[in-house]
Parts: sequence; C-alpha cells; structure tokens
Amino acid sequence: MSANLSAPGGAQQERFAAYLDSLAQAAGHADRSAPLQAYCTGLLLAGERKSVEPMAARLAPHNIRRMHQSLHHVVADAPWSDEAVLRQVRNYGLPIMQNSGPLVAWIIDDTGLPKKGTHSVGVARQYCGQTGKTDNCQVAVSLSVATWNSSLPIAWRLYLPENWSQSKARRDEVGIAKDIRFQTKPEIALEQIRQAITEGVPEGVVLADPAYGNNSQFRQGITALDRLYMVGIDSSTKIWPPGQQPLPAAKYGGRGQPPRRLRRDRQHAPLTAKELAISLPARTWKRISWREGTRHPLRSRFTALRVRPAHRDYNRTAPHPEEWLLIEWPPKEAEPTKYWLSSWSAQAKLRDLVLLAKQRWIIERDYQELKQELGLGHFEGRGWRGFHHHATLCIAAYGFLVAERNRFSPSARAGHLELSAPELSPDFRPRGSATPRAT
Repeated sequence: MSANLSAPGGAQQERFAAYLDSLAQAAGHADRSAPLQAYCTGLLLAGERKSVEPMAARLAPHNIRRMHQSLHHVVADAPWSDEAVLRQVRNYGLPIMQNSGPLVAWIIDDTGLPKKGTHSVGVARQYCGQTGKTDNCQVAVSLSVATWNSSLPIAWRLYLPENWSQSKARRDEVGIAKDIRFQTKPEIALEQIRQAITEGVPEGVVLADPAYGNNSQFRQGITALDRLYMVGIDSSTKIWPPGQQPLPAAKYGGRGQPPRRLRRDRQHAPLTAKELAISLPARTWKRISWREGTRHPLRSRFTALRVRPAHRDYNRTAPHPEEWLLIEWPPKEAEPTKYWLSSWSAQAKLRDLVLLAKQRWIIERDYQELKQELGLGHFEGRGWRGFHHHATLCIAAYGFLVAERNRFSPSARAGHLELSAPELSPDFRPRGSATPRAT
C-alpha cells in the first residue's frame, strides 16, 4: 500500500490480529480460522496479483502447494456466511468511522469486473463501468455507509443476468442455490437496504446514480421503507414545474363508476427536467463549492426547485408528493449536465443539497482501492460461492484500513500495515502476471 498510517507498529499489529480473530469467529468452525486470516493477510501484502496462487507464494514460498490448497478451500468451497462476516466488518469499522463524524449516507452502486470467457458465474455482455462500455464482465451491486470523510461497503451481491438465472445447467455448474432468483439491480439494492434497516444500521440518506434513480419503483421503495433519498435522474425525466400538478379527475357523467384518475392534455402537460432547467432565468443559478479538489476547490452552478414527478401519474388518483429537483449547469457547458430528485426536507438549503448529492463520489475511492490495491477483480474461480467469498474478504481487509485511517488520518489514501512475509523466489511468476514466467 502506498501511504503510511500515523501510528503503525505493535499496537496496530495487535488490532489487526484481534480483528482477524473476530472475522474467523463470524465465519464459524475453528478449521477456517487460519486460512481465512491468511487470505486477508495475503490481500494486504504488496504484490501484482491477489488471486490464490500468488498469495500462496507470498505467504508460504517454501510450501506453496499446501498454502494454495488451504486458501482455495476457504474461499471457493467452505460454506461460511458472507453476510455474517460483512456484519462483523461493519460492527468493527462503523463505530470508528462515526468517531470522526456522523453517518450521512447509504450509497447504492454497482461495479463491473471485466472477464474473459463465458463460464465464470454471471459473466455476460453488459455495461462495465471500469471500461466505460458494454463488455464481457460480471457486475455486482453494493450498499456502502458513508460519513463525510470515509465510506465502507456493507453488502455485496452479484447481479445474475436472466440467461444465467433461467439455465439450470449453468446454475448447477457454478453452484447457484435454488433460492437465488433473477432480480434487477434496483431490486437487489432495495433488498440490501431492507436488510440494513432490519439489522439496525444507523440511518443515512440513500444516494444512487441515474441507473437506479430513473426507476420510479426504486424511489417509491425507499420511501415505503421510511428512508430519504438523493438520486440521479436523466434529463428526459418528466416533471411538473413548481406550483403545477396533473388535472383532477373528469367530472362524473352519471353512468358507471365516477372517474378517479388524474389527467393531462396538450395544454396542460409536464416538462422534461431539461426543458424546465433551460427555461429558468439566469438569476436562478448559484455558484456552489462542495469540496477541495487536487488543485483547487470543486465548484459549479446549481439550482433547486420543489417539483412533482410526473411518471405515469395519469394512472394515479393523487399526484406524486413534492420533492427537490437539483440541477447542475457548469458555467462553460452549453446545457445542464446533471439532475437529481430528492425527498429530503423541504427546508433544506441549496448548498446542503449539493453537498449530499456530490457525496456519492466517495465510493469511487473505495472501488479504486479494492480493485487496484486489494485485488477485488482477481478471483480466478468460476463459482457463486467463491466470487462472493473473495469479495467479502477484500472488503474485510479494506474495512481494517478504513478503521485505521479514522483512528489517525481520515484523509490518508491507503494504509501500510508493515506486514512481513517470507522472501519470494525471484523466479516465481503467477498466472495472470504481466511479467512472463522465467524459462
């Protein structure tokens, strides 16, 4: 890892050992303790690849085969609970995070893991955020908790495309349990939120990008769970401008059931979010700075309006409730670039809305470090269990780093635990290495 924590050394090593013991207890069965602890240690050691083979070589260069078997079994075969281990990670890390500031958000996101071939569980041609295009990849949905300074994933679930969920042969080949059914990404996200509420995770405003925010059922699902949201939407989302709403039901004509549904017509219709934004006068827009960038404060122009969503309200008997429409229009852009809907308090101030909307960026750091430093995408197995076990242990290792930063330096990018390992043979080259094996 790249940067030293403020207080490494013996005390930190003792905390790390106690943390690993608590994870092993959460996983159950004493025979899983040593390999689970070794796996987490291997993820935190320096190295190009964080798959089983190179980690085994770094941990036990004189007995690679035995260590390989041990690590492979605990991640690919052992039936421990990912949920129980992630709960322990959260129980350890979240109170320490809150010592540096209150929990402010629950962040929903998904990440793509590029893959070659077609046999790894859930792999398909789908949009991959890592490559920025439709690609051969796996996609996982996560829920993270965030303070203003740091964030931590607390739930992780593979999105299973329909062609996988409907194929018994493919399911059997990779060990997908019978109770795992097809769910859209917003449905997975709502299930993760529901579970976090059940487990008593402190409240936060739900943040998500337009892939989730465009889904009206997702927004309504959050409201039904008595939680607030700040979610991105597309510019084409239909909105009733401030002070407007659908026409009431038509007058009763004396036959059949009285009309109950709301109406709209050519003279009275909602606008798209973009149409509304462009129609606003220049004085509406305010310059807001939300955080320090690498060279200068990040700032842009924003406005916020109280509006009503118009999604299929012609099938409703009452208008959608009012909520915030937050819009960003950078000074040098020809048109607005980003839009959010939020059920946050009607008394909220513009700067507070901006700070909350922009807080979603924090998990980009999590994914960057989980992938680049901890090998989130390096698992080489094909099975459902192994995919989730590897991700859970990556998050567990990362959780300790997050906790250590909050003890000493929340602004630190990465923690160095000064872990020691036997010297690796100079001739060893793991599969997948950019450097070829010695001949």
